Amino acid sequence: MTDLLLLPGDGIGPEVTAEVRRVAQALAPELSIDERPFGGASYDAHGVPLTDEALAAAKAARAVLMGAVGGPKWNGVPRDKRPEAGLLNLRAGMGVFANLRPALCFGPLADASSLKRELVEGLDIMIVRELTGGIYFGEPRFIEDLPGGGKRAVDTQVYTTSEIERVARVAFELARGRRNKVASAEKSNVMDSGLLWREVVTDLHRREYADVELTHILADNAAMQIVKAPKQFDVLLTDNLFGDILSDAAAQLTGSLGMLPSAALGVPGAPGLYEPIHGSAPDIAGKGIANPLAAILSFEMALRWSLDRADLADRLFAAVERALDKGARTPDLGGQLTTAQMGDAVLAEL
Repeated sequence: MTDLLLLPGDGIGPEVTAEVRRVAQALAPELSIDERPFGGASYDAHGVPLTDEALAAAKAARAVLMGAVGGPKWNGVPRDKRPEAGLLNLRAGMGVFANLRPALCFGPLADASSLKRELVEGLDIMIVRELTGGIYFGEPRFIEDLPGGGKRAVDTQVYTTSEIERVARVAFELARGRRNKVASAEKSNVMDSGLLWREVVTDLHRREYADVELTHILADNAAMQIVKAPKQFDVLLTDNLFGDILSDAAAQLTGSLGMLPSAALGVPGAPGLYEPIHGSAPDIAGKGIANPLAAILSFEMALRWSLDRADLADRLFAAVERALDKGARTPDLGGQLTTAQMGDAVLAEL
């Protein structure tokens, strides 16, 4: 069994993933590492963004770490062959339904945030986003021509009790190991799927997690509160669409999208999928200036959640923090280090 499968992807993905490989080989040389093309790179090589062989390798590995996919090069490709379709198929194929997106502000970067230091210093939010349901997977979905001209587009938001309950259980369990607070975000005031979401979360809380503080918040209000008083949140539970939006908003509080990792988990014992939450950034691809820390911290999460090496995860997290404390900065953080030099800074602290 492969310990770690790397899917570098497109744009800056290969650049930041290369730094993960360097760190992994230095920190845990006993780990076996494999690598496959993914996203646009896979489409160029094989005509599909995710081959059957790559998916099989992902399901057989202990952990999967990807870079990022997509870019204007593939805008004309049919939707089901685009790099993003490969990502959705990977998540669905691996059965990873709970997306953990920490928004953590490192002390040395408090002044890099677009908010005042007092609002973000000490920030530690865990966003739990449902990942394999909702509007990104719902059917029917189509664009059709209308009589007399014009078009109509349809996307369908669909959730079942079991889909909501399993991701809510992840949020409640995480909260018990943190500050014991869950805020569940939806739009129950205007969406039936949001109403069901609130009802299912409330019922699960009553039956199994009454010891955890639960609040309900409308997703639009959650967006406002994230930029008004973000430290009020501990665990923020959301559906697929709202989680996609709210986690990116929370990411900016930390100083840069280049700082934030994520984990996608399924049933216990199944491999986890780890990825930086930033995109492929084609505008800076190949320039060697992308921040690799989100990818490196994604590996830190893989060590903790899938590879059973919390000791090494602690060492890596501390090394990143020390590197930042000593002034290591890529351009997105106001510094001058290249991607590889930031990797060097972390390796030096290890």
